[in-house]
Amino acid sequence: MSIQDIIEGKKQWRAHLARVKALPPDYQIVYKEMQKYLFKVGPVSLLDESLLPGIVDFFEEGVAEGKGVLELVGSDVAAFCDDLIKDSPTYADAYQESMGGGSGTTRK
Repeated sequence: MSIQDIIEGKKQWRAHLARVKALPPDYQIVYKEMQKYLFKVGPVSLLDESLLPGIVDFFEEGVAEGKGVLELVGSDVAAFCDDLIKDSPTYADAYQESMGGGSGTTRK
């Protein structure tokens, strides 16, 4: 990764955060909780793909339609996040595999 890539990544992240700050306060709170949860669970593709920007797109559409944030995600935000990443490998999965999950050996 070059210096230019890092600078471009920072610009994109700052633009993303500006979009989050433009959301209504209740949307911002739910977004931050989702972000915290997703960073904790650790889907491998979190930063490589458009998961977080996609959530902001989804929220912006909800705001435009005049919907409340809980109308969009439901009352269980963690379950909503789990549904978003259900087919994505997590760092915990990768760790389990590295600890011998894929080798076919049994430990005693």
